[in-house]
Amino acid sequence: MRRIWPPARVPGPDVELDRDALAALYAHPEGCVRVNFVASADGAVAVGGLSGGLEAPGDAQVFGLLRELADVVLAGAGTVRAEGYRGARTSAAREARRRARGQAAVPPIAVVSTRGDLDPGAALFTDTTVAPLVLTAADAADDARRRLGPAGAEVVAVSASDPAATDPHAVVQALADRGLTRVLCEGGPVLFGSLLAAGCVDELCLSLAPQLVGGGPERIVAGPGLDGPRPLRLASVVAHDDGLMLRYRTGAG
Repeated sequence: MRRIWPPARVPGPDVELDRDALAALYAHPEGCVRVNFVASADGAVAVGGLSGGLEAPGDAQVFGLLRELADVVLAGAGTVRAEGYRGARTSAAREARRRARGQAAVPPIAVVSTRGDLDPGAALFTDTTVAPLVLTAADAADDARRRLGPAGAEVVAVSASDPAATDPHAVVQALADRGLTRVLCEGGPVLFGSLLAAGCVDELCLSLAPQLVGGGPERIVAGPGLDGPRPLRLASVVAHDDGLMLRYRTGAG
């Protein structure tokens, strides 16, 4: 891993980063909603419907680090189903580092699902050391509790004025109410779009895969258009082989 930006204080070769230096570069502040995506050089977010088809050197290492630094991993129901989500993987070393930062040993997975129609037999519920959170519309909350409560899930209603919809601000507040303020959102594009439109995104981590996929309109943001382009400020650039890991701060961060 080589740090490209910000530049070293003394000009010279790119700075090689060990695990601790990389963790310092990606330090996750309290109250920060960070979104993480991988995309090809021509903007594709998936190959065959899965992000795993994109090969960005170094992305797996950064992906694991971002999860380790977060209080909670947030994802949309479609992404959870398509990618076969399960509980966050851990190790004794990771747990020790998290406890040293005052965090729980393992970050929970929080799923935004308007209808709450998740499968209680899925790995999200059966292969995890921490019970997941299901953030759903008020109209669907009671049914979701009946179906998913026995599987260990905590179901939280996150509607605002419309009881049949989820509200991005209510999602972030529900997590904060549980002490989960370092939020890592892993998509998908629709959830990212809703958080972005609501002004709830502070950072974007984008791994750029040195691949051309071609075809398809998929982008990292989906849903209704914004009221105008949102500016980004470059916070860091890390390179590994031919891959680039870009980190931006938004106008909200």
